[in-house]
Amino acid sequence: MASQLNAASLEAYWMPFTANRQFKARPRLFVAARDMHYVTADGRRVLDGTAGLWCVNAGHCRAPIVEAIARQAAELDYAPAFQMGHPKAFELAERVAGLTPDELNHIFFTNSGSEAVDTALKIARAYHALRGEAGRTWLIGRERGYHGVGLAGLSVGGIMSNRQLFGPLLPATDHLGQTHYPEHNAFSRGEPSWGAHLADELERLVALHGARSIAAVIVEPVAGSAGVLVPPKGYLSRLRQICDRYGILLIFDEVITGFGRLGAPFASQFFGVQPDIITMAKGITNATVPMGAVAVRDEIYETFIQASETGIELYHGYTYSGHPLAAAAGLATLELYEREGLFARARELAPYWEEAVHSLKGVRHVIDVRNLGLMAAVELEPAQGRPAARAFEAFIRCFERGVLIRSTADIIALSPPLIVSRGQIDEIVGTLKGVLEELA
Repeated sequence: MASQLNAASLEAYWMPFTANRQFKARPRLFVAARDMHYVTADGRRVLDGTAGLWCVNAGHCRAPIVEAIARQAAELDYAPAFQMGHPKAFELAERVAGLTPDELNHIFFTNSGSEAVDTALKIARAYHALRGEAGRTWLIGRERGYHGVGLAGLSVGGIMSNRQLFGPLLPATDHLGQTHYPEHNAFSRGEPSWGAHLADELERLVALHGARSIAAVIVEPVAGSAGVLVPPKGYLSRLRQICDRYGILLIFDEVITGFGRLGAPFASQFFGVQPDIITMAKGITNATVPMGAVAVRDEIYETFIQASETGIELYHGYTYSGHPLAAAAGLATLELYEREGLFARARELAPYWEEAVHSLKGVRHVIDVRNLGLMAAVELEPAQGRPAARAFEAFIRCFERGVLIRSTADIIALSPPLIVSRGQIDEIVGTLKGVLEELA
């Protein structure tokens, strides 16, 4: 079928976050995948330097996950999530809670990271209302933050191109400043040493909106979609301290950093900072079946449970919350992570990864390289009068040479599956280097 596709047969699908007209004039189609490689419609193998879209942490089409999904589809295809359940959803929640930080032991399932964010923000507002503080409605995000494409996620998100066409967003939202200042932290290896004081911007927002009006602050521990913006040393712990001072919930959006990307189950453990709520998705099922989740602190869950003796405690959920196929995929994925020690593998590979990506310092057009765990960004000097064009051209040329990277504005983002080998790291970085040296 793939070989028979033409411009007309491509037209019906309105692709997300894609220049549809340009893509359909010159489509790039994957038809198969295995471990670290995709296969294109014309039979070429492409090394995956992005884990799909930050999500295929254990590599592609892993047999234990594929087989678990097939068995589940044949046994129980669907069970209603409202007033009914099925065993694997409860089992998966218990397994996920075993990975989250202490006291975050209750899991609410969604279908995506965007839904997880909207769920977390609703829980935050409702939690305060149940405690008699209904005036706590303000939600604080951060500039250059990405929290999905739901209305609430867009409202706390801080990427202007994602927001500008959609009119007024949620009221009672505000933003901290971004944390990336190249004049202070360009070419940082790991956490930049400058910038912990940027968290003090929250004090200004507390003074502006009132100490008892803010429900929650939501940040990505490492901002992924904006180009791997690594937090300065001490920044997250300072945010935690300020939130504690004013009774504000701290939400970590770990849709990207969850499930081993930094060499720990969650970034909160890597940084040693415990939030009140964690959102997750992507790696929870190795991207084989869509799924997201929200982990909440025990006291938050108990506040809801104790508010009603017999009735529904939270009027929220999705038809596919805890879907049987997603739950089966999640259980098989977590078992695979554990059996192959993939979180530890990411931690052990991180120094080699760091050396490899920082070897691009001094390469043509490169103005910054930054990294943490198995994440990295290579920032390019914009082509005059053509912002984002140079990085996108690098993306196209790398694809043509058999390596998948990701471009966002003038930044190239890299996040390979955790099964990547040192030789494959060298291939990713070497291919990118060759392409950059050729670009005008």
